[in-house]
Amino acid sequence: MEDYDVIVVGAGISGLLSALTLSKHGNKVLVLEKSKFVGGNCNSYVVDGFQVDTGAHAITHLEVGPLRRLMDNYFDYLPVFEDYGNYYVRTEDNFMKVPSNVKEFVTFDVLPRKDRIVLTQAITKALTLSTFGNDLSKESVYEFMPANLTADTYDFIDTICHFLSGKDMKQTSAQRILAGSSFVRDSVPEEQLESILKHNEKISAEPVPKTLLPPNLNISLQTKMNKVSTPFSSLGRLATNKVNYSQGYPRKGLKSILNAVLFSLPSTVEIKTDCEVKKIISEKGKVIGVEADEVYRADKVIYTGFVSELPHMVESLPNTYVQDLKKIAHTNSLTIWTGLDSLMDEFNYIGSEIWFKDSPYWAMPISNYDTSLAPKGKQLIGFSFIINDNESEEVQVKKAYETIYKAIPGIEDHIEMTHNQITVPEKAAVTIDGYFSDVRTPIKGLYAAGTDTDKRSMGITRAAYSVVELLKKMNEDNCLHK
Repeated sequence: MEDYDVIVVGAGISGLLSALTLSKHGNKVLVLEKSKFVGGNCNSYVVDGFQVDTGAHAITHLEVGPLRRLMDNYFDYLPVFEDYGNYYVRTEDNFMKVPSNVKEFVTFDVLPRKDRIVLTQAITKALTLSTFGNDLSKESVYEFMPANLTADTYDFIDTICHFLSGKDMKQTSAQRILAGSSFVRDSVPEEQLESILKHNEKISAEPVPKTLLPPNLNISLQTKMNKVSTPFSSLGRLATNKVNYSQGYPRKGLKSILNAVLFSLPSTVEIKTDCEVKKIISEKGKVIGVEADEVYRADKVIYTGFVSELPHMVESLPNTYVQDLKKIAHTNSLTIWTGLDSLMDEFNYIGSEIWFKDSPYWAMPISNYDTSLAPKGKQLIGFSFIINDNESEEVQVKKAYETIYKAIPGIEDHIEMTHNQITVPEKAAVTIDGYFSDVRTPIKGLYAAGTDTDKRSMGITRAAYSVVELLKKMNEDNCLHK
């Protein structure tokens, strides 16, 4: 029976980032994954010649966010990110850029002029309160909305809420909208990692190991990632804000991020797939290992599965902790990938679009970022929908296709490949009453990481936030460096 310094349960992006960073601090790491594949939602695969991602993704906070900090300090190879482009809204009559500041709201003819004016006032009020320190995380978007808005405006706001939190405007906080719209911007200061890095001779505050940048790096996005941000007030963003600020799409798809992590793993990391952890073992309130196909021992275990399932794997957790985990809210999503036999004028843009009528969707023509994701002369579009728990999946898939055909008349004549994915985009939805676990658990040496331990941002970026927080907590507990 071999002993390890750290055992990581789960080989999704949170688990792999945990393994990478902890190994660079001198730890011998074992990663155990119950499925046959690693990467979780951070992966891509080929369907009939088209390379699809596991759900449509935009990578956020690339300038000073958590993934950027982890890449700078722990990756041996950087994935290449293309400029994200813009967000658009499509209706039966319009295709317009989604407004992200007061000036753009003036000409946003998708909504009535009266509604645009009062919405601008509501945004200004919320941003002012947030700027002066008011916590809006428990105040719903619905409560901030003016009375007597049109049905279209309510539908539009509700759609934005669903794609930022997975829930409607009554369950989505005003703070979530401000952050998701980039009026309030999260970041990870370099100093936050410096205090962690300086304790280890093998890693300094400089990017270590040396970053290898491909010669064809997207210059404009890399310039944004490399520049030093000039601070300015949140209220100033009312006029200058951009929703797509510091966002990108990884060239070669999500698997390029996964491959960059795997390439950067040192030999001190061992990964076992098709190996399900059945129990996390503890003695006298301290973790000592896990039980899988055999017993593996370590005094540090990082659990990156659904933290709500932790009580089934660990004995003697405090009842209050178990009850808190039951408050975690989950959301499922449906992504329909469509491979088109030619390039359609309707998708002649870089970025993504939303349709907010009937069954709302968020769509991305990802082969516009990288033509190699589709066969030559063809196009790949991903349409993502929020799953309603009150209807069967079969009914919702049928409704989703009907929505696509209605939103893009004639598209069915060009579809030569379809592929459906039903996934959990994040392990916890950001709602007013939803719960997020702390990285520390009540068991000494047992930590949790993943998108149910940090509510900032979404997807891969949120997973990276949780790993930065993990490093911080383990450093405080004097168990990060080996």
